[in-house]
Amino acid sequence: MNDSGPGPAKVEISFAVNGETKTVRSYPMERLLDVLRRDLGLTGAKEGCGEGECGSCAVLMDGMLVNSCLVPVLQAEASSIVTIEGLSDGETLHILQQTFIDCGGAQCGICTPGMILAASHLLNQNADPTVEEIREGLAGNLCRCTGYSQIVEAVAEAARRRMSA
Repeated sequence: MNDSGPGPAKVEISFAVNGETKTVRSYPMERLLDVLRRDLGLTGAKEGCGEGECGSCAVLMDGMLVNSCLVPVLQAEASSIVTIEGLSDGETLHILQQTFIDCGGAQCGICTPGMILAASHLLNQNADPTVEEIREGLAGNLCRCTGYSQIVEAVAEAARRRMSA
């Protein structure tokens, strides 16, 4: 039976989210962002623009930074996704989450999850980035509150703390 009337039917799609295998029943072209938020209750990824321009919905998919508003959920089949909820270790914040708090990099919170995931992706590629490399690594993410200086400072501080740990 077709769940949607004319057109494509819902299908089962399985993928790992924050280390746990999940199976959802969804329309193949439904946005990953909507499935994460509505079906899985992971509301950290935000819808900012819905066009892949702001980075508020960024997640890590198989280690790559992607805008989940542009990813059809079918494309997530058998992949591994990390959302902002998956960065912390239980009650212990990820170092980037902590430095965003310490440095004032999180204000209204709309861009924060995407910024932190972009920063995590950057630091996984380059453990000791320059300020220019940090700015480049965050270039796909827009912030309307901070003026970016606190965000860049938070990423640089996280890099310093990781290097000295």
